[in-house]
Amino acid sequence: MVTKLSLDNLSAIGADVAKPSYARGDLSPGIVHIGVGNFHRAHQGIYLHRLFESGRDHDWAIVGAGVKPYDDAMRGKLEAQDWLTTVVELDPAGFSATVSGSMIDFARVDPVGLIDTMAQPEIRIVSLTVTEGGYYVDAKTGGFDASHPEIVADRDSPDHPKTVFGIIIAALMKRRDAGIAPFTVMSCDNLPENGHVARNAVLGLAEGRADDAHDWIAENVAFPCGMVDCITPATGPREIGLVREKFGIEDAAPVVCEPFRQWVLEDNFPQGRPALETVGVEFVDDVAPYELMKLRILNGGHATIAYPAGLLGIHFVHSAMENPLVAGFLEKLEFSEIIPTVPEIPGVSLTGYYEKIVERFANVAVGDTIPRLCLDGSNRQPKFILPTIAARLEKGQSVDGLALEVALWCRYCAGTDENGKTITIDDIAAERLTRQALAARDDPSAWLAMHDIFGDLGKDGIFANAFAAALRALWAGGVRATLETYLDETPA
Repeated sequence: MVTKLSLDNLSAIGADVAKPSYARGDLSPGIVHIGVGNFHRAHQGIYLHRLFESGRDHDWAIVGAGVKPYDDAMRGKLEAQDWLTTVVELDPAGFSATVSGSMIDFARVDPVGLIDTMAQPEIRIVSLTVTEGGYYVDAKTGGFDASHPEIVADRDSPDHPKTVFGIIIAALMKRRDAGIAPFTVMSCDNLPENGHVARNAVLGLAEGRADDAHDWIAENVAFPCGMVDCITPATGPREIGLVREKFGIEDAAPVVCEPFRQWVLEDNFPQGRPALETVGVEFVDDVAPYELMKLRILNGGHATIAYPAGLLGIHFVHSAMENPLVAGFLEKLEFSEIIPTVPEIPGVSLTGYYEKIVERFANVAVGDTIPRLCLDGSNRQPKFILPTIAARLEKGQSVDGLALEVALWCRYCAGTDENGKTITIDDIAAERLTRQALAARDDPSAWLAMHDIFGDLGKDGIFANAFAAALRALWAGGVRATLETYLDETPA
């Protein structure tokens, strides 16, 4: 028997599914969340659901929101099931399902209506998952891109904003004019210093406004940083079918995720916050050490396995971890070059963190894919790999393994795998990447000449020579032989 997900049908859903013990009427809104994708519902949504289950803080429920056309599609799916979501944790020891009820509404995908919602005094936090690329970061400078057409349009028409940050500014100004304290802006996106990046975007757009918005926001609005983590694959027919067949639930937008989640937050919430520390969130004074650990060990680890696996025709991440060359490359690179650049964190074992990552990568049930790890390299490599290279060079340390990782990315972007099969490069700069990768086959410096990606690092002689040697080896002998040589010659 299959039951359509809704509040009225909760009692008909099987006993093997965890359902809200709290009533919808017990909840009231405290958070507007912009970007109701899978990660948000598997992460922040579940943390709040667990908090409500404990009987606490029922005045911090979520109102979903969005500004893109696809947000309207998600709104329609969730509205038809009373804003409920089935979240399935893909534990190899046994799958478990939870119906999460932490979202109680979803604002109309309309800037005016969203501004009104965010201006309500009960809303004390506005949180965001608008993707790494949604913050209008200038690729060359790393700062706010004030020249982006969408930003220019919002600056020219501040009373009719269309971007997330224009809407946030308008809502904050409406609150100020009404004598209502400002909400806290909490980024939940996976990027370094996400709170600072969100603040730069808001202040960058507010610069030059006639209403003194810039200075007022700078003095009064908090933008806490946070480190978030939970592998959450996209939802497709496979996931919808899993929820229907295994748990008997007809859910138009279920979420599947790994049985691991982490959230480390800077404790900077002037208007208060839910007691998330009671359900596993770590509140700290400085998130930076945790961010660095994740960015280098986990995200850098993803990059490490992505391109050799992609070139070897491997589709799933767990399959990559079963390949001794790929897994061996990950282990040696992590312990010889990546982990040594990460400062110790009191109470945290970096080796234990790495071992947990290996366990997560190897989870067959998650079904995470190598193409997902390979996408957006022009944005990810400067965040996850290149800073580690720079840190080692600054100390006069070897970068042979990291240079090989960059060479594998370059070889991947040439557009064919080891068997000659065409690779689709999923990157906003795909055409240029392929052009430069092909040119680098004869002249490796062509790859490092992309200054907006490599900056001055591309001119470093030690790195350039190591990269050139690795790339030539890949073209001459192939991925397998090159990895075998690296594993034989590089100490663990």
